[in-house]
Amino acid sequence: IHSKSIGLHLHLYMIAPGLGVEPENLVLVQNPTGGTFGYKFSPTMEALVGAAALATGRPVFLNYTWYQQQTYTGKRSPFITWLRMAATKDGKLLGMETDWSVDHGPYSEFGDLLTLRGAQYIGAGYDIPAIRGEGRTVCTNHAWGAAFRGYGAPESEFPSEVLMDELAEKLGMDPLELRYKNVYRKGSTTPTGQDPEVYSLPEMFDILRPKYKEAVKRAERNSTADIKRGVGISLGVYGSGLDGPDSSQVDVGLNPDGTVTVYSCWEDHGQGADMGTLGTAHEALRPMNLTPDQIHLVMNDTSLAPNAGPAGGSRSQVVTGQATRVACEMLVAAMKKPDGTFRTYAEMEAEKLDLRYEGKWTAPANDCDENGQGNPFCCYMYGVFMSEVAVEVATGKTTVEKMTTVADIGVVNNFLLVDGQIHGGVAQGIGLALSEDYEDIKKHSTMIGAGFPYIKDIPDNMEIIYVETPRPDGPFGASGVGEMPLSAPHAAVINAIYQACGVRIRELPAYPEKVLAGLKG
Repeated sequence: IHSKSIGLHLHLYMIAPGLGVEPENLVLVQNPTGGTFGYKFSPTMEALVGAAALATGRPVFLNYTWYQQQTYTGKRSPFITWLRMAATKDGKLLGMETDWSVDHGPYSEFGDLLTLRGAQYIGAGYDIPAIRGEGRTVCTNHAWGAAFRGYGAPESEFPSEVLMDELAEKLGMDPLELRYKNVYRKGSTTPTGQDPEVYSLPEMFDILRPKYKEAVKRAERNSTADIKRGVGISLGVYGSGLDGPDSSQVDVGLNPDGTVTVYSCWEDHGQGADMGTLGTAHEALRPMNLTPDQIHLVMNDTSLAPNAGPAGGSRSQVVTGQATRVACEMLVAAMKKPDGTFRTYAEMEAEKLDLRYEGKWTAPANDCDENGQGNPFCCYMYGVFMSEVAVEVATGKTTVEKMTTVADIGVVNNFLLVDGQIHGGVAQGIGLALSEDYEDIKKHSTMIGAGFPYIKDIPDNMEIIYVETPRPDGPFGASGVGEMPLSAPHAAVINAIYQACGVRIRELPAYPEKVLAGLKG
């Protein structure tokens, strides 16, 4: 079965019993078409084409109509959140109360995990001594809920990031300084009670501060009676991994010509799994002085490569990257002679040494308990977002003029890929903030109706600043990246709208008519 699954082995063991086929008689192959952004964490058409192939005894393909694609694939599950924060008069957070409901549609699949994300990410990034909250998964007749980039973080961090701005106003503090005062430092814990693995947030805000002050002055200077400008900030956090002791396997083999082949099911959905694999393997094989073209990749075929786990939760660079590192280091150790030189393929064969090695790695983490407490991820990603917007007073239309991101995703493997991930995630955040919706299948199931941003809606002016804090449990210090850029940029846009024109949006998206209604009072 060929598809764009991002969980080949996960889906294989779901589909095989449904088809009445033994797992060893089923092969899943991923075609790297890109652009799933998470929904292919759930199987959609794989079992259908498998059943058709069994029934006909012939190769088959399935081509959805647009309506089928809209109804047979999942969408992001909306959160309805009530939130309250308490702080001292000088801005030190004391506590937080939360209540959230997850509209997960008609199917329960992964709904409990998504609801847990509220406990993990509402208020994430801040040291909050006391938290009391309750979340629930609700069955509705809306679109069925599936994974979409950020998986619970954009829904969870939006209310807490907007409320931090409201709290700052009530305290008479600058929104940046209130955040700076409360971000993780040594002694802080996450909402799940975990000690953060790094403490780079103060440095990140220090880097942003002069740019923020300059942007605020620029907004004041360029605002007119017809167009109001404002600057908003937000803090985004996301974990790299599936909750708890997430594990992965990657194999590495030596070839007769001295090249190396990496066998991995790190699925690619546009994020660059091939380059992530190559970059990690190249670093681990550095003692052998191999060039990148001497490292071959066999990827995403369950008959050829082992179970690396699904490409979701921003886990792959960390968990599968570590498995890649382990396998490569095993091969290097086997090939190394006592004098420091390396055995050839022929020498390995002559000494009856293994030519292929299995790299396995399990994250040092544990699942959250029934109270949402635990150490679910060994590595996190951190982002500080700044949005500069212009609001047309006559229409309520908001234009994002610049986005700035300060990102700590550990040691960067490949800057070109990571730049692309952040540009793309921030662009999606602008769409989430201003135009995207999916409440009514008749209204919202076209590209225009769903509110996909046009190219002109996304600013060319995007600035990225990296703070590379090595992660103790990441391969060569790396963390993930994919979902951090969509964790909270939409909150920065919404906060900027308020700073521009005094209209507070609490329900996304900020359609022009919503902003205009707020302007009219």
